[in-house]
Amino acid sequence: MTRISMKTIKQLNEKDLKSKIQESRSELSKLRVDAAKGTLRKESGKLKPLRHDIARMLTRLNEMRNEK
Repeated sequence: MTRISMKTIKQLNEKDLKSKIQESRSELSKLRVDAAKGTLRKESGKLKPLRHDIARMLTRLNEMRNEK
């Protein structure tokens, strides 16, 4: 999965954001399982950016809720 820019996140609606968050969280859980097993070597740099993407999407979702 490639990183999602803030510009792209701002263009998504609430429904798309929720689905992207769910998708990213499932990918993060898979990466964490691989890390626990010790088979994550090539993808070890993906954990932190993925967590940051989820945080950005959650922030945007909260902004959208506060605007209403």
